[in-house]
Amino acid sequence: MSKPLRVRRLTPEEGQQLQRIVRRGGGKTDKSHVKWRRALVVHASAGGNTVPVIAQLAATSEDRVREMIHRFNEMGMRSLDPQWAGGRPRQITTDDEAFIIVTAKTRPEKLNQPFTRWSVRKLGQYLADNETRVTKIGRERLRQLLVANDITFQRTKTWKESNDSDRDAKLDRIEHVLEHHPDRTFAFDEFGPLTIRPVGGSCWAPSGRPQRQPANYHKLHGVRQFHGCYSVGDDKLWGVVRHQKSAANTLKALQSIRARRPDGEQIYVILDNLSAHKGKAIRRWAERNNVELCFTPTYSSWANPIEAHFGPLREFVLNNSNHPNHVVLTRRLQDHLRWRNANARAPELLAAQRRERARVRAEKGHRWGRPASHAA
Repeated sequence: MSKPLRVRRLTPEEGQQLQRIVRRGGGKTDKSHVKWRRALVVHASAGGNTVPVIAQLAATSEDRVREMIHRFNEMGMRSLDPQWAGGRPRQITTDDEAFIIVTAKTRPEKLNQPFTRWSVRKLGQYLADNETRVTKIGRERLRQLLVANDITFQRTKTWKESNDSDRDAKLDRIEHVLEHHPDRTFAFDEFGPLTIRPVGGSCWAPSGRPQRQPANYHKLHGVRQFHGCYSVGDDKLWGVVRHQKSAANTLKALQSIRARRPDGEQIYVILDNLSAHKGKAIRRWAERNNVELCFTPTYSSWANPIEAHFGPLREFVLNNSNHPNHVVLTRRLQDHLRWRNANARAPELLAAQRRERARVRAEKGHRWGRPASHAA
């Protein structure tokens, strides 16, 4: 009895590459269905499946499966690439495409070009006349190639790099208390300034007849600051509206946090480096009441978990509003806090938190604490 046909033993690199092609449909740069099906056949055979089972899985004939396996045993990974016959010869090779993508993502100044950004025309002209690799390509084909590789024309974003000498130590401490003591960790920050003026937003309305907000207003009511407190373990948000930021108001907020854990055990409060948060009176009170103040590094407000919860306040209380005075604004704010604490897992609330977190966080996909280090 003959042995069942199987592919040869795969190397670790071949196994990883086959798995990547099967899972991602060929990857971003190569979405060939033919290559994906051949990789599927080889991957299934390496997993111990028989030819009839693989043929049914790949929706092809058993003879075709055997042919793919034999070709892989002879040629290796090159057997997966489709060999198209006929048609116009390819003008742009795979290496040319890779060079085009790298050039498009490089600032023109680094290539000794007298401008700060590429246009499709300028990029095409540079590709056709450069000392590294001459590549002639039409503007429309160049545009299609950029879109296929997820390269779009975008506005530049800016960020502030923390210059705090104790940045790593502070982030480590915040990360530690959030991971090991979430039930005794709190966050504090001010949200504002709150002004009395019409604010645009979005809402449901009849088609072509949107709700309108007045465009003219007078700032006659001054500004206020919402002093917000957040319990990480309980997922509760509360606070009061004050006339200004001050050490006295900060101390009152910290006292309300201490009252949430009246057992006297140590609690941790994450807050930023505002001078009103670091006075001697506040530090003495924290030492007497077993409160550890965990300060975020400068220009690192994203490390404070309360920041994401200010997004829903802006979305559901301030946007699309025209409050007549601060009394009404404060009442609406407190009404929302009561609803928020009773519906902490509401989908629209979580979506607003994700948007705010994406706006303030330092790295995409990072919640708070130390940014994840990238592999070398």
